[in-house]
Amino acid sequence: MIKTLQSGTRKLKKETYTLYLVYKDSRISWWKRLFLGIVIGYAFCPIDLVPDFIPILGYLDDLILVPIGISIALKLIPKEIFEECRAKANEEKEKDVPIGKKTALLIIFIWIVGLGLLFIWIVDLLKIVLQ
Repeated sequence: MIKTLQSGTRKLKKETYTLYLVYKDSRISWWKRLFLGIVIGYAFCPIDLVPDFIPILGYLDDLILVPIGISIALKLIPKEIFEECRAKANEEKEKDVPIGKKTALLIIFIWIVGLGLLFIWIVDLLKIVLQ
C-alpha cells in the first residue's frame, strides 16, 4: 500500500510539473494560465488552506482539492500542448518545481482576514452577551 501511495505521489508531482510547463507556454490564454497558477501554487504551497494538524479535514483538502484542480486544468488544456509539455517533463524528470510563495502569501492573507473577522464577531457577541 505504501508503494502505491509513493507511486501515486510521484505521478502527481510529475503531472503538476507538466502543468507548470503548460503554464509557461505562450499558447495558453491568460485565464487558463491564472487557473493553472492557482492549482500549481496550491499543490506546492507549504501552507494549506486547512492545516494538516486538524484531524481528517487537514488532509482532505490535499486529497480532494489538488486532484480536482488538476483534473479541471487537464480538461482546459489542448491535448497537443499537454502532450508536448509532458514529453518535456519526462526529459527533465527530476527538476524541482518552484514552491508557490505567492500562493502561500495568499493563504496567509486569507487566514489573517478570517481570524480578524472571527475576532470582530466574538467582540460583537461579547458586547451583546454582557449588556
